[in-house]
Amino acid sequence: MYERRKDMILSPGWLVTAIVTFVFGFTVLGYLAFRDKTDKAPVPVQVLASDGSRLYTGNDIIAGQNLFQKYGLMQYGTIFGHGAYLGPDFTAQYLHLAGDQARLFYAAQKMSPADAEQRVRAEQKMNNYQAGSGILTFSPGQTAGYRSMIGYYQQWFGPPNTQQGLQRPYLRDPEDIRKLTSYFSWAAWLCAAQRPGTSHSYTNNWPPDDLADNKPTPGVVMWSVLSLVALLCGAGIIFFLFGRYEWLGWHAAEEYQAEAIRPPEDLPLTPSQRTVAWYFLVVSGLFLVLGLLGGVNAHYHVERAGFYGVSIASLLPYNLSRMWHVQVSLFFVASSFLAMGIFLAPMIAGKEPRHQDKLSLVLLAALVVVVVGSLSGEAASLSGKLPEGAPWFWIGSQGWEYLDLGRLWQILLTAGMLIWLFILVRGMRERLKGEHPGNMPWLFIYSAVSIPLFYAAGMLYGETTHFTQVEFWRFWVVHLWVEDFLELFTTIMVAFVFVLLGVVRVRVATTIIYLDIILYSVGGVIGTMHHLYFSGTPEMHMAWGAFFSAMEVIPLLLLTYEAWRFMRLGAPAGNSMLSTAGTVFPHKWAVMFLIAVGFWNFLGAGVFGFLINLPIVSYYEIGTQWTANHGHAALMGVYGMLSLGFFMFVTRYFVPLDRASNRAMAIAFWCTNLGLAWMLFINLFPVGLLQMNQILATAYWHGREPDFFSLPLVRLFEWLRFPGDALFIVGILPVVYLAVRMFLNRKREGVPAR
Repeated sequence: MYERRKDMILSPGWLVTAIVTFVFGFTVLGYLAFRDKTDKAPVPVQVLASDGSRLYTGNDIIAGQNLFQKYGLMQYGTIFGHGAYLGPDFTAQYLHLAGDQARLFYAAQKMSPADAEQRVRAEQKMNNYQAGSGILTFSPGQTAGYRSMIGYYQQWFGPPNTQQGLQRPYLRDPEDIRKLTSYFSWAAWLCAAQRPGTSHSYTNNWPPDDLADNKPTPGVVMWSVLSLVALLCGAGIIFFLFGRYEWLGWHAAEEYQAEAIRPPEDLPLTPSQRTVAWYFLVVSGLFLVLGLLGGVNAHYHVERAGFYGVSIASLLPYNLSRMWHVQVSLFFVASSFLAMGIFLAPMIAGKEPRHQDKLSLVLLAALVVVVVGSLSGEAASLSGKLPEGAPWFWIGSQGWEYLDLGRLWQILLTAGMLIWLFILVRGMRERLKGEHPGNMPWLFIYSAVSIPLFYAAGMLYGETTHFTQVEFWRFWVVHLWVEDFLELFTTIMVAFVFVLLGVVRVRVATTIIYLDIILYSVGGVIGTMHHLYFSGTPEMHMAWGAFFSAMEVIPLLLLTYEAWRFMRLGAPAGNSMLSTAGTVFPHKWAVMFLIAVGFWNFLGAGVFGFLINLPIVSYYEIGTQWTANHGHAALMGVYGMLSLGFFMFVTRYFVPLDRASNRAMAIAFWCTNLGLAWMLFINLFPVGLLQMNQILATAYWHGREPDFFSLPLVRLFEWLRFPGDALFIVGILPVVYLAVRMFLNRKREGVPAR
């Protein structure tokens, strides 16, 4: 058991450094939030044709954005490069097609092809917005392009029986088509029109398009180079420190004896710990749904209207299956973390207050309500089945990737996390008394506070908020909540597990936690801005984001340095934790999943993440299959494997160490990891490479059109994904089996310690 200490186990300098880096990072983010608000791209009050007639209004733009959200189009294609990857990028699509229509308009006026193209380029770059009146005036070519695109989208979002390829929502009202086209028109205008006081557009000249005269800015190249310099310098400093100080990193406790660990199934469980069996039953069900939806999404790449000949597009269209896939993945991870926190708290505290189990079950019921309610609301919103005038934003779908759930469900989920935090604080209240605020128990609570706090950042925008501001706060959740604070909470929980098992000393675990806080605060907090290079934010967001996101790779590099020590924890006793088939160390497969986390963290978040984070690479790559490659390796490879590691750890306290359970854990480990590796290396990475080549050889809009996936070589790689998906789904079945065994054995009695 973790012993209470009134003094800080490390030098106070660690705590001071952690606070300073944390404050610095969020001071910079606060300033960038201010600049994002004051320097955001304008939404015109009116957009006029060259003859003075009104084309659309600012209200039409916001109404079009709401239609984009309500019908889940961000889970069909992308806007400013963000969203789903099978459909087109609507920004680039409109920019190019409308520009092409403007070229044809001028060519019809007896203008030479070269002169027509040059005039289109000049007009695209010209910013005719008047800040005082809020009026934007389109040129004759831009006006012709806008009017032609209304007809284009009228057909594109027409009746299902007239659509070809991937099924799209059917927009019956012509006014809806006009408003949605107005939204795309405004977004495309931001991409080409010169930002006042600069030589580039509001989106730093993204997307690359010849007719819009969009090319990489000097800043895109310069900050790519400087971010490489930051990475090399930071890596050199950190490796020097690790070479200089032997006490950094994982070290096994000298007194650790693997054979001396008491069988976990013999330990008495507290009432709240028993409720965790209910949680992991839900977790396993979410994992199974997650895997099946992933298989459906992958098959849409090769068969646009069905599933092996069975038409499912009318029942489960691609945008809904992908929205559910993303949402269920977050529910799967969040539920696992909530369960692990509840299970671990009594082990840290040494005892448990009365009625903790009742609070835990209330939280579980609330979680189930949020899952079922939000998924049902999303289905109703995307199918257009919500009643006329229903508050779709609140009960349907907000429509922003990763935060698709309606605002009501988002509030309830945040409230559930606050209940969870109350459970943890209530359970550890006595332990925290007299404990130094800089020691591990308090760090556990601090990290738990950050989880509802930073998830709530996703509610700092509303139904009519400007897209650029929505993206700023949305990525506080996607990046800060997921990649930084869940990472921190994970580190603390893993450290506590090994301390409680006697594998590492408290000083070693505390040092690792502080190192994690400092390194992730240095790079990860400000590095959030690497998502916003081309979303309409000022160039300084790209400068800060590129420079500091490069530093995010540094702590991931350390994982390779420390991997062997981590794997050999327990070796001083003559037996590594992994040296037997579970006969000595009962948590072998939990540790194996944690080792997999280290591998995927370095490869998925580090290598694949840095590959696409350089501004000059992201300029051509954003919204391609390389983004999906990074997303799957980082989200499933890191947080999915973490969730499974937690699951395996807790399972051992309910399920005996028999051949069946050991074999189930082994199958789950190898199938999920090999299936994920197959998915990445046989499908997502090579298809992303082909897509990048297509974009560089032609144009961004061309490489993002759905027709790209019909190319013979691309279709071959898409079909080759099937064995990996099948293997991964096979790996989920043992998890369901173990969850059922855990649930059936939740009332088992432990053996009192002697």
